[in-house]
Amino acid sequence: MAKLKTIFFGTPDLSVPYLELLHQLTDVQLVVTQADKPRGRGMVITPCPVKQRALELNLPVLSPEKLKDDFDKIAAVPFDLGVAVAYGKIFRPDFLALPKLGILNVHFSLLPKLRGAAPVQQALIQGYTHTGISVFWIRPGMDDGPLFLQKETDILPQDNAQTLFEKLIPLGLDGLKECLEQIEKGNIVQTPQVGEPTLAPMLAKEDALLRPELLTAAELNNRARGLACGPKPKVPFTHNNKTEWLQIMRAEPGTNDSNEPAGTVLLIERNRGILVKCKEGTIWLNEVHPAGKKPMPAAAFANGRGLKAHDGAFRE
Repeated sequence: MAKLKTIFFGTPDLSVPYLELLHQLTDVQLVVTQADKPRGRGMVITPCPVKQRALELNLPVLSPEKLKDDFDKIAAVPFDLGVAVAYGKIFRPDFLALPKLGILNVHFSLLPKLRGAAPVQQALIQGYTHTGISVFWIRPGMDDGPLFLQKETDILPQDNAQTLFEKLIPLGLDGLKECLEQIEKGNIVQTPQVGEPTLAPMLAKEDALLRPELLTAAELNNRARGLACGPKPKVPFTHNNKTEWLQIMRAEPGTNDSNEPAGTVLLIERNRGILVKCKEGTIWLNEVHPAGKKPMPAAAFANGRGLKAHDGAFRE
């Protein structure tokens, strides 16, 4: 039996294993990525990870600035199925009409929960304890197309964005492989999404500025977990009447509480870190990364800056 003819749409590192799976199981006619961009310290124009891997696999690649710019080239490619994973562009109805079967998307949440650009990060920020992947058919709306299948996993208290991606990427590969096997057998599943949608908007740099005066310990901890892959979470640190933003590398909720004002240092322990009062509850800063220096244990940072209990150092 002839293999499915496919086009893959993807851009970042996490999309690469999906391209490799598609290359293994189907006849990939074309790979479409976002345009080459300046990267690294030298801001050298560099192809994205998916484009680099596609070229290594000797697959044809298009990297238009806007998808519509290469509509005619894509329309000239005969393909049965499109597969998109973290491509980062919106598909117009005329694109969705090109393949015989449609375009599948692998999304890292249990739709309709967490529709949008940052479902993994927002699952943690919003305090979810359960998530998964959805393989669904793209429609003109945002992540609202019918489902092919879903697979689930728990979010553990120690999970952050990096470890959750490490769970969800292979789960998505299993899901996509299962979909392709079903399509090869002629089984096309289109199940409407059911339930109240929630959103997972893209994160901005401002979202990474975490103020203990305004956040409970649970909120600050969840945001630090969700921001582990960027933008990096930071707390204000005021010393000698000057405020800087201190990056959090590791943190955990505290069990102690206090009537001290939010942003106050409560304890400094050598093998634990700095215990900080939040709007409600407390949080341990275990490891921090001061600007211009290497990451270090938070207690070492405290000692170097002469911090003591009752200092109001973590407020602006």
